[in-house]
Amino acid sequence: MRTAIAMTTRAALEEREHRELACFAMKANENAGREHPEEEHHYRTAYQRDRDRIVHCSAFRRLEYKTQVFVNSFGDYYRTRLTHTMEVAQIARTVSRALGLNEDLTEAVALGHDLGHGPFGHTGEDALRAAMRDHGGFEHNRHALRIVESIERKYPDFPGLNLTAEVRASLLKHSGDRLCLEAQVADASDRIAYNTHDIDDGLKSGLLTETQLMDVPLWREANEEIRRRHPTLGPGRVRYHTIRMLIDGAVTDLLLASLERLQRATPASAMEARSTAAERLVAPSPEMEEHQRELARFLHENFYNEYRVRRMRAKAHRFIDEMFEAFVGDPMLLPPEAYDRIDEDGLYQTVCDVIAGMTDREALLEYRRLFHPDGGTGLE
Repeated sequence: MRTAIAMTTRAALEEREHRELACFAMKANENAGREHPEEEHHYRTAYQRDRDRIVHCSAFRRLEYKTQVFVNSFGDYYRTRLTHTMEVAQIARTVSRALGLNEDLTEAVALGHDLGHGPFGHTGEDALRAAMRDHGGFEHNRHALRIVESIERKYPDFPGLNLTAEVRASLLKHSGDRLCLEAQVADASDRIAYNTHDIDDGLKSGLLTETQLMDVPLWREANEEIRRRHPTLGPGRVRYHTIRMLIDGAVTDLLLASLERLQRATPASAMEARSTAAERLVAPSPEMEEHQRELARFLHENFYNEYRVRRMRAKAHRFIDEMFEAFVGDPMLLPPEAYDRIDEDGLYQTVCDVIAGMTDREALLEYRRLFHPDGGTGLE
């Protein structure tokens, strides 16, 4: 007898969410809506649709050539905003699934959390914040919301991506306190990913050494455990498995500590979980929190402020400062499609949007066009 094959519909997926997810998880058919009403999709839930729109937007693709720590031209094997985002999404999905939360919503927030970053990592954000100090400021979370609500222009009936209210709020406030649990998962996963993977990039670049890291208890304990278990492993594989153990330990701690808080709080709904808790319900234990702060301090002192990294950052800051000044001084230097938005968005916001949207490569090339007609320049 042949078995009938049927397509899983959106309604069936929504019913499955109510049947299988925790009571405090967000449910797709209970979302707070979109700014511009749309018909629901036949076989994708609202949050699945949000996730797909983020993946297919221009700002997401640009993350491939936006830096995490190193400027993109520094080398081909270091993390970019895109690889970091994928790593955050992977961790976040694992945590969300284990806690019975809405994995699609978590993934959408994780994939969109870095859309608002400009070129050259946090240095780019610092430079744009300084340039916009008297003109509304700049902050990458707010800029991510601007991208998905206004800057992306793909659909005929509305500007932006028209995401659900939950995803928009999570992008704007992913470091705030009153967040749905899925956004709290994405935020905690972001921290785990960038701390551990920045160690990997620092070691790979030679700007950090394992000898230095042995002063950090979290690293030392994991490293010694790997060497005890696998005494014949070479240095590269020891490093890989040490970082793997750090991630696994941080994720396990996050799950256990979050479960304990959820059991104490016993939220009966997603709304109750986000509105009545005096603390974040999805967060590491106090002990792991201190370990993570210690690791972050180590990276700040020994990696982010290493003299070669500081040189790259100083050049990047100067490049953005000079481009910003040039565009504001003569707006007709802007690309025509950007120049046409000055009346709607204002000169400073338009210039900010243009520079924030650049990849590291685009920023370097634009700097050459503006200031070096006979040659190039670099950050390395």
